[in-house]
Amino acid sequence: MRIKLTSIMVNDQDRALRFYTEVLGFKQKHDIPVGEYRWITVTSPEEPDDLELALEPNANPAGKAFQEAMFAQGIPMTSFEVGDIAAEFARLTAQGVAFTQQPTPARPVILAVFADTCGNLIQLHQPAR
Repeated sequence: MRIKLTSIMVNDQDRALRFYTEVLGFKQKHDIPVGEYRWITVTSPEEPDDLELALEPNANPAGKAFQEAMFAQGIPMTSFEVGDIAAEFARLTAQGVAFTQQPTPARPVILAVFADTCGNLIQLHQPAR
């Protein structure tokens, strides 16, 4: 058994696709119309055939309430591993990404948190060396 797909709820699929590809640097894998929404997935450019992240519409009221509560409480919805968190922080800050937490040591990792413009806080983590 392997994890091949996970998802994150977004409040705007078009904005999410732009942010996750143009700003974060993920690659679009699927964009398939499904009724009024779309099945959109992105992957890491380093491992395009590995794990996919689905950008799910938060149309379900329970999902939307959960997403809003997590954001209000400052809790990230997911975490992405990076090799150099200082470089990613600088790169994303230069692109206007709003960080709520600068890179901070938290054994055994270094953490940073930013808003993805689509209703979520996202954590970056770098394993401590």
